[in-house]
Amino acid sequence: MTESPPIVLEVRGLTKRFPGVLANDHINLQLRKGEVLGLLGENGAGKSTLMNLIYGLYAPDEGEILVNGKPVHIHDPNDAIALGIGMVHQHFQLVPVLTVTENVMLGNEATRGPFLNRRAARQRIIEISQQYGLEVDPDALVQDLPVGVQQRVEIIKALYRKADILILDEPTAVLTPQETEGLFQIMRSLLDRGVSIIFISHKLKEVLEICDKIVVLRLGRVVGEADPKTSTEESLASMMVGREVILQVEKGAPHTGEPILTINELYVRDDRDLLAVNGVSLEVRGGEILGVAGVQGNGQTELVEAITGLRKAEAGQIIIQYKDVTNVPPRRVTESGVSHVPEDRQKNGMVASFPIKDNLVLQTYYVWPFSTGIVANERAKDENARKLVKQYDVRTPSIYATMSTLSGGNQQKAIVAREFSRNSRLLIAAQPTRGLDVGSIEFIHKQIVAMRDAGVAVLLVSTELDEIFSLSDRIAVMYAGKIIDTVPIEDATRESIGLLMAGIKRDREQVVVHG
Repeated sequence: MTESPPIVLEVRGLTKRFPGVLANDHINLQLRKGEVLGLLGENGAGKSTLMNLIYGLYAPDEGEILVNGKPVHIHDPNDAIALGIGMVHQHFQLVPVLTVTENVMLGNEATRGPFLNRRAARQRIIEISQQYGLEVDPDALVQDLPVGVQQRVEIIKALYRKADILILDEPTAVLTPQETEGLFQIMRSLLDRGVSIIFISHKLKEVLEICDKIVVLRLGRVVGEADPKTSTEESLASMMVGREVILQVEKGAPHTGEPILTINELYVRDDRDLLAVNGVSLEVRGGEILGVAGVQGNGQTELVEAITGLRKAEAGQIIIQYKDVTNVPPRRVTESGVSHVPEDRQKNGMVASFPIKDNLVLQTYYVWPFSTGIVANERAKDENARKLVKQYDVRTPSIYATMSTLSGGNQQKAIVAREFSRNSRLLIAAQPTRGLDVGSIEFIHKQIVAMRDAGVAVLLVSTELDEIFSLSDRIAVMYAGKIIDTVPIEDATRESIGLLMAGIKRDREQVVVHG
């Protein structure tokens, strides 16, 4: 019988209270050397709070933390780093205008006398990159790197500080499937060298694939442990939510109406002044869901921003309900009957410093019943907020709390609540379930189908193929700024859509490679 690896991190009875919320309730867990511990739970279950306690961003009210068997007091992240604990946050902590080397050095500068020793830091980054398969150009500006490479920089930052316990908070939330597989290869390389990992994710397939042990939180408590070898997505979902969860969307055949969104030969440039949308034409009718599939970075972001007025189109035409709205301001687009769940919730979906109740009327605060002339109706805003918070299960102690106090998943639920509750004819949903737990995903998918069945036109943009296949009536695939094919759902297979996402279109017996 082989001896179990030593316990490198243990929490005993860890408890954290906030006003009106018991975020962590006497939590116990253990992490062993060279193991991946999966941490599952609904949005607001207490996962991020627990990790912030371990990393020193919060102080516990009760309980203790042990590292390598010894009780420790972690007052701030510097203490955690000194103990060999590193954390890669869901929202990266990088300075875009600095190079990779400068970002990695920040706060832990290599010096030679009174001067920064960039050469030594650069060489150490190259060594870490080669050792763990983290291919990164140390001289590149972070703002020029894809999201998946930025995440590698965050991991290098932790390893540069000699972390042997690594916390990954929703590491695949913004990654493509290819980038996710690359991350898993990196994680396996880390494990082979004795690093231990806490892996937080809402993606049950990934947890089952990469984790050695799974701990499930619900309402701030540990409700069970699971073995990935004997667990299923369904069993994990039920443990997380406390009820049976239907993972497959139930929907009937669409009953399509008139065109609500029509796009003709649209051209849009990205932030680097490169052509990101290259002659796109599409149509979405009332009562149907058109899913836009594609690897991130093939023009989907710029397409949605152009439709919603957040980015200027260089040429082409955008028509909503027979009105030309090309290059009109976002408010005009909203008033044309458009709801928009943006891809970047923090940049385009909310005002972090505003109360939740005000974020729930961002597009309608100036109209009745929320305003009469120049006078705001606070009672109407309060009633609207209480109703939506309850209906969409936004976990918050108060509607007067700021949006910044919510977890990422609850911020998303608040934005979805606002957009879905307005009487719109067109819903543009870009990554609508990013960072959400299975129960919330199930609810939002039902709402999207209900809107479609009520005659709303839905443009769904998602990098999650499961989501595209579950919801779409037709799938349009974007590659290199173009829609290279649109396929009815009954004719779509994962293989055919995967090939299209790679720019390969099968035309009868011929294979046409785009690009």
